[in-house]
Amino acid sequence: MLHGLWSPGAGLLLWRDQGSDLLELPEPLGRVLRRRFRRHHTIHIPGANGVRAERIPVLALAPAEAADVLFAVPDDAPDVSGDLRYLAHVARGVERWARAGRVVPELCRTEGHWWPRWRLLGGERQRAWLAEMTAAMPPVQRLEGTPREILDDFVGELADAVVRHLLGDRDSEHPLLRALLRGEPYDGGNHRMATGLDAWRESLTVDEPELVLRLLEPEPDLGDGALWRLQVCLRPEGEAPSPILLHRTEARLLEVGVRKLGAVSAAYPRLRDLPSDPDSLDLLLPTAVVTDLVLHGARALQHAGITLLLPRAWAVVSPSLRVRVSSPPAPAAEERAVGMNEIVGYDWELALGDMVLTADELARLANTQSDLVRLRGQWVQADAAVLAQAARYVTQRNSGGEGTLGELLGQLIEADRPPVPVQDLQATGWVGTLLDGTLEPSPVPKPHGLEADLRPYQQRGLDWLAFMSEFGLGAVLADDMGLGKTLQLLALLAHERSGKPTLLVCPMSVVGNWQREAARFVPDLRVQVHHGADRSRGEDLAAAVRSSDLVITTYSLLARDVTTLAEQTWRRVVLDEAQHIKNSATAQARAARAIPAEHRVALTGTPVENRLDELRSILDFVNRGMLGSPQAFRARFAVPIEREQNEPAITRLRAVTAPFILRRVKTDPAVISDLPDKQEMTVRANLTVEQAALYRAVVDDMLKKIKDTEGMQRKGAVLSALTRLKQVCNHPAHFLGDGSGVLRRGRHRSGKLGLVEDILDAVTADGERALLFTQFREFGDLVVPYLSERFGVDVPFLHGGVPKARRDRMVEQFQGTGGPPIMLLSLKAGGTGLNLTAANHVVHLDRWWNPAVENQATDRAFRIGQRRDVQVRKLVCVGTLEERIDAMISNKQELADLAIGTGERWITEMSTDQLHDLLTLGEEAVGE
Repeated sequence: MLHGLWSPGAGLLLWRDQGSDLLELPEPLGRVLRRRFRRHHTIHIPGANGVRAERIPVLALAPAEAADVLFAVPDDAPDVSGDLRYLAHVARGVERWARAGRVVPELCRTEGHWWPRWRLLGGERQRAWLAEMTAAMPPVQRLEGTPREILDDFVGELADAVVRHLLGDRDSEHPLLRALLRGEPYDGGNHRMATGLDAWRESLTVDEPELVLRLLEPEPDLGDGALWRLQVCLRPEGEAPSPILLHRTEARLLEVGVRKLGAVSAAYPRLRDLPSDPDSLDLLLPTAVVTDLVLHGARALQHAGITLLLPRAWAVVSPSLRVRVSSPPAPAAEERAVGMNEIVGYDWELALGDMVLTADELARLANTQSDLVRLRGQWVQADAAVLAQAARYVTQRNSGGEGTLGELLGQLIEADRPPVPVQDLQATGWVGTLLDGTLEPSPVPKPHGLEADLRPYQQRGLDWLAFMSEFGLGAVLADDMGLGKTLQLLALLAHERSGKPTLLVCPMSVVGNWQREAARFVPDLRVQVHHGADRSRGEDLAAAVRSSDLVITTYSLLARDVTTLAEQTWRRVVLDEAQHIKNSATAQARAARAIPAEHRVALTGTPVENRLDELRSILDFVNRGMLGSPQAFRARFAVPIEREQNEPAITRLRAVTAPFILRRVKTDPAVISDLPDKQEMTVRANLTVEQAALYRAVVDDMLKKIKDTEGMQRKGAVLSALTRLKQVCNHPAHFLGDGSGVLRRGRHRSGKLGLVEDILDAVTADGERALLFTQFREFGDLVVPYLSERFGVDVPFLHGGVPKARRDRMVEQFQGTGGPPIMLLSLKAGGTGLNLTAANHVVHLDRWWNPAVENQATDRAFRIGQRRDVQVRKLVCVGTLEERIDAMISNKQELADLAIGTGERWITEMSTDQLHDLLTLGEEAVGE
């Protein structure tokens, strides 16, 4: 492992662990390390047992060479220590300040000569950055002296070397500038000149007001072609912005405004060469520039530290479509077509935000060519081409206003997909209750002949199946395994008693189970098994079908006897374990679709095992053609959702499919009442100052790396940064990997670990037990010794490296009387296959962004055998990616399986701007 620290007067000191064999490192770092480490220096190394002093061979580098070496230090090399990476990060920060022009010359008296050199300009931002770097300083560096004095010396020496390196081989006729460029003494230097340079530097940073741009809307009576005023203001600290008037602003402030307005034009070039107001610095903008300013320029100005204020009556909105469907409250007569052939009326509407547009407004927007329109006293910004297209789309589809339910669903998934997302679907009558998710079917009385008491969720399933059957709508009952799909289907048959038989298709392995369950729950149900070499054929089969209520066959025989079975009259076709037709092109799937019936039901616990095409195949069986052809479905839904996590596609798919699927899971307390309650909560911790500095450093470095990269290199950089950010949120020592302690001067370095300690104090005080889950073994290795000492118990840590015998012993001891109150587990090794019901508290120390993985871990305690309420705490750090992704998952939990997939790879598909918004540290992140 290669280490480094800065020693004032000695420069950058590099040393390596004894006996270490460093891997090949990039030049010039590799070339430097090939030198002999001749000099010896006493290094104070912190450890678990205090600080030890070691006399170690080191390589000392002067500032210029130190800068070259630090810029070559890779962020993710396993043989580079955290202390050296810290110095490299500070060096890159100095380079960024230099490239931004935030440096000035100074004159210093040293060794009997006046030396001109470069230094950082100063100001609030640089002072804040230095404070963050001081807080993040590794322990081994702090032991060299006072942290701020060390950092000031390092930054001062490095700034001069970095600026001279950036300027390159330049020269000048002026002796002072020549000495500054060459790094030579200046013979003409004196105290007056040094003081003058210091005063000039102070004038650049002290009491300089902030530049603020304020966009003012034109007068309403000037028409759409009026120019917008971009007012250029100065805002002294603590005061309101004031316009810069050419003849009434003092010269110094006018010079500041002109200089900063130049920086505005550099950050957002579209503001160049625009007409301006003759009496001020204000710019006059056409509508096209205003639109681009809000959409793109605002972000560029924000990055440059320039504030842009928009009018209050302004909204940047996303247009959306809404559908209003009207249908009769119930079938009027038995002969009327119902189900997918039910005649319904529907109207399409276009909305901007919450504003539903009138017909006159639609006509106006259909011909608009401006991205800014004034509607009902408010300026609304949206893409003009999309708005016009959406307005025409709505107008065309409202010409008829009537069609079948199947035709309406077809419009929602048609190849000519809507130009904007369909975000709201409201309907009246029975179609309304079906499509808008408020369906509450009439309760079905206990069927005559049913010898079973239905649980509440099973009664709800019977009510839903009866409703779908009554209205001729195909249904997918997708309850978890063991929730009684068989019983609910048999209850439907007992309730209906239609006189027409039901054909049930199932795997051969469960044919006998269906016979036994039918005989047990509905003894008077006439059951016929169509199977075996001696099965009925021809007229014998027709007679057997007519005299039966339920005919059971297998998938293989369905494909073989499809012609004969299709000739019979069926009330219903039911597929058990319907995932057997997940491939719509198989003979079994084609045969299932070929059997004519009034109603179709699919029973499955796994409607989607691997791909969305499986869901399409099952729904195509229950409601033929509702999702289009396999090719069209793949283009419209499967590819956009599986590869791109396209939310409009997810929204459209769920809007169409959700009414026809009833899904319940065992973890729902309303389903399984035998389990106690599970209380899940997100618990938020603040970062310490040290964590915040490291967090910002990781984000800045990642955004720099991905700026001009694509493909796997970009994804790798993002995933690496996500891992490092989660390590920072856990603990600085976890990220730095420097072996430093959990505490510093008796205080927690990690806000999260301090919160965990408070939680465990309360748990152990109540005599209860807790499971702690982490995805990082190294974090567990850091936490276990601390918790063991803090709570005076031997805290077991179950991870992938624990042998089976020891693993079993850990579980047995934890489950036994007198077992330890705390157990730490790695998410992968301890997330499945364990029964740990002795604990009724679960704490997820760091988040794994697939909810299913976390739920599996939680189920180690929340499972059959648990008699106490289980409290699940998911820890996130305020203002960080942890909190933002937790909110994203919570907001679309019902879409998590489709939109998030597994792990974190979906985050790598975000744009750079989205990553910036996701990862940038919030102002509220750091605690007191």
